[in-house]
Amino acid sequence: MSKLAAILIRGLVGVRFDIKDTLFSLNLRKKHACVILDDTPVVRGMLTKVQDFVTFGTISDDVLKELNSKRSPNDKNVYFLAPPIGGFERKGIKKSFIVGGALGDRKEAINDLLKKMM
Repeated sequence: MSKLAAILIRGLVGVRFDIKDTLFSLNLRKKHACVILDDTPVVRGMLTKVQDFVTFGTISDDVLKELNSKRSPNDKNVYFLAPPIGGFERKGIKKSFIVGGALGDRKEAINDLLKKMM
């Protein structure tokens, strides 16, 4: 089964309760926190609901091994990452990845972002 990596990009100040509740269900409570999730329809639905605050995509096995070797997860399987070297994409953290920003579904490009944040 493939795995998804989800990273919280924006902060939680002033966020609607239902969005915050979904983020807490995904164990995303701090900026630049990353969780590894199974790729199921339920998880995809939750990520689609909070796509204006997170970025996510399919993580490859070698990047997952590198992440485990460089960063150790806490007890809830959350990795705390640094901001990306060189910054986020050109249009910033308020636009989706499709139009040149940092939010939403990245598919395989999440691996490049994770390497920049480790």
